Amino acid sequence: MSSAAERLLAVAHAAQDAGEALADVLADALVEGARAGEGGGAGNAPDAGPGSGELEEKLADILAFLRRRLTGEFEVDDFGFDPELTDTVLMALARPLYQRWFRVEVRGIENIPDSGGALVVANHSGAIAIDSLMTSIAVHDEHPQHRFLRMLGADLVFGVPFLGELARKSGATLASNADAERLLARGELVGVWPEGFKGIGKPFSERYKLQRFGRGGFVSAALRTGTPIVPCAIVGAEEIYPVLGNMPTVARLLGLPYAPITPTWPWLGPLGLIPLPSKWLIEFGAPVPTDDHDEHAAEDPMLVFDLTDQVRQTIQQTLYALLVQRRSVFF
Repeated sequence: MSSAAERLLAVAHAAQDAGEALADVLADALVEGARAGEGGGAGNAPDAGPGSGELEEKLADILAFLRRRLTGEFEVDDFGFDPELTDTVLMALARPLYQRWFRVEVRGIENIPDSGGALVVANHSGAIAIDSLMTSIAVHDEHPQHRFLRMLGADLVFGVPFLGELARKSGATLASNADAERLLARGELVGVWPEGFKGIGKPFSERYKLQRFGRGGFVSAALRTGTPIVPCAIVGAEEIYPVLGNMPTVARLLGLPYAPITPTWPWLGPLGLIPLPSKWLIEFGAPVPTDDHDEHAAEDPMLVFDLTDQVRQTIQQTLYALLVQRRSVFF
């Protein structure tokens, strides 16, 4: 090893040691502060109130998280999924949108199995794929087992430098049969949005009208692994960025499938990226079993087509029912 490499390695070790020491000092200070607060010092310290214990607990959790990140004591699977980072940071950043901005209401969460593989198939809309993120939070936060939804994404997502790495860490992977089957076979909950860019880029005049579901690759993956398919209908995403038109020249220059025009974009500049606060409903339907077919079922194009059409029709009818039940676009 060269002297330069040795110096870099020594600096890295020193930085890690310093980080661990800092985390220890902060944790000790927090514990001592909590003890002092409980003991009241000389007996005349004011009562910190019931919220102080919660704050101390949150601070302790944050420090413990930082220490694990510094020492490398966290797990990442072979797809790059980092469950702790996803739950503690990525989902935490998106939860205000889920809880307060879109006020997501979830139905049928009991249709998602407590364990084992399952394939969640949902409609796709909204110009930007926020619906997939909201669905993953709905599954994790509302399901009693707090399961992670392993999302299948387009190649474009993983080709963007920072976004691709972030998507991998959040549990997403390429929308390919090989990756889907690997995840389902190991008992993961997988999410797919078969409409793809045709769904999220469609004009507002075609809202809640499902686009073609491709060739049924998701059905083949479910059949090969014998895992159930859970239809999922999402209402609310169509209105966050109503697509009024497209800028094909801009899209070609940027290498994008489309460049949408909305009531606020590009007219308001960066402010146009703020989604409209529509009211969301997410409903998970009854699972469609696939384990009652033989091992060669995935090679039967008519069976794949029929199951694909069954799932698509289920989602479409559920969308119509939810639209009737929704009191208002924004309330």
